[in-house]
Amino acid sequence: VAHALNPDPDPNPNPDPEPNQSTYSLAQLTAPSSRESARAIELTPPGSPSAPAGARTPAAAAAPPQAPPQTTGATEHRRSPVSRGLGSAKGGAAQLGAAQAPSCLGMAMAGIRDLSVIATPPAKRLAVRSFVSSWDPHKVREACLREFKRGGQVYFLHNKVETIERVARDVASAVPEADLRVAHGQLSERELERIMLDFSHQRFNLLVCTTIVESGIDVPTANTLIVDRADRLGLAQLHQLRGRVGRSHHRAYAYLLVPSKRALSADAEKRLEAIESMGELGSGFLLATHDLEIRGAGELLGDDQSGQIEEVGFTMYADLLARAVAAIKSGKLADAPFEHGNSEVDLGATALIPDDYVPDIATRLSLYKRLAEAADQLALQELRFEMIDRFGPLPEAAFRLWQAAALKLAAQALGVTRIRAGKTSLTLDFGTQTQLDPLKLIKLIQSQPKRYRLEGQSKLHYLGSMDPPENRPQEAAALLERLGAPPLELGA
Repeated sequence: VAHALNPDPDPNPNPDPEPNQSTYSLAQLTAPSSRESARAIELTPPGSPSAPAGARTPAAAAAPPQAPPQTTGATEHRRSPVSRGLGSAKGGAAQLGAAQAPSCLGMAMAGIRDLSVIATPPAKRLAVRSFVSSWDPHKVREACLREFKRGGQVYFLHNKVETIERVARDVASAVPEADLRVAHGQLSERELERIMLDFSHQRFNLLVCTTIVESGIDVPTANTLIVDRADRLGLAQLHQLRGRVGRSHHRAYAYLLVPSKRALSADAEKRLEAIESMGELGSGFLLATHDLEIRGAGELLGDDQSGQIEEVGFTMYADLLARAVAAIKSGKLADAPFEHGNSEVDLGATALIPDDYVPDIATRLSLYKRLAEAADQLALQELRFEMIDRFGPLPEAAFRLWQAAALKLAAQALGVTRIRAGKTSLTLDFGTQTQLDPLKLIKLIQSQPKRYRLEGQSKLHYLGSMDPPENRPQEAAALLERLGAPPLELGA
């Protein structure tokens, strides 16, 4: 922190504001209030190029209600799923944000929505340096004076209207050189506009404010941000607030003040560690993924945009959600859409990648994952050839694992949930959504009633010697082929 408060002097002190930056309207300087942020922004309908942005023409007002394109800004992480565009699939919706909310990012990762990342910063833009520190009036004074000496301005953020005046007095006593004003959402519209315009014209140099400055503020001469009780703010919110400084070619600094690092909750410590370590330009997506890991993806259709999913894990949740989305898109939403998933293959013999074949554990785990996620038989064949090329001929256990993966794909296509092979029998378990032809199954049982036995409506037993274990994959493949599966090449 000492280094942060005494950095190398900026070789380029802030010049006077450029002519095209000296005048701002209230719309450019102030963010929507918390009440307004819950409303969608209406854009001018196509065909009305002369209408101002946000206006509606009489013809559009008289037309039947449609779903216009909507654009949401940084306040989107406070909005309901409906206003975030979940129900606007046909109308088209675009969410723009420095760091997406966990619910929006979770839907994008699950395939419900599309995601584009813009990571190219403006020309000559420098990253904001962020520091976490406990409250100290001397550190606040040093940070403010350093910014004042280079002709800049300071945001001091305290997000509680009831105590903001007291905090402003404390800051004024710590930095008597500052010309200080206070701004928050409970001020009248005219007074708030006057304060923000005066700040943009550099008529004072320290603004004590709430998160009302979180979005829509562009003051290039303000390059120091001090956030009081940063542990009470969310990760996306901190990232958005940090974007209020460093909006020119000058180096900016963000100081995140907390009562005591030892008193922080586990989640608050993770948030502050992430925001402090990820200060590079274009790091909003990485911060959003950290926020997703910390808070969870939240409810898909409810109001809660975050929530822990530790009981099932994010990977399992995303997998279940992806299956449900695929079922809906195909128009075949089953009563139990999660039942039709990975089939289980038990050949009664060892099937694994030996340590002496692939010594590196990370590589072995990667190969296991690729085997489990192979989409078709061609992908499995390519993976097999790759393993032979990298590590040599497959040992018996690894080859049996590859055979089990091929049988699993063939079983899934038929709706077979489990294949079990023993010394004297081979058993197939059928799911509720099986793709078997009933007539073909009946004819198969009638052709050899002593070898095939149907147990209820969900199990088929094939009786016979299954030794040695090396023959079991071929026997299972032959049985699946007789039931309608494509031929499998499981030989060496």
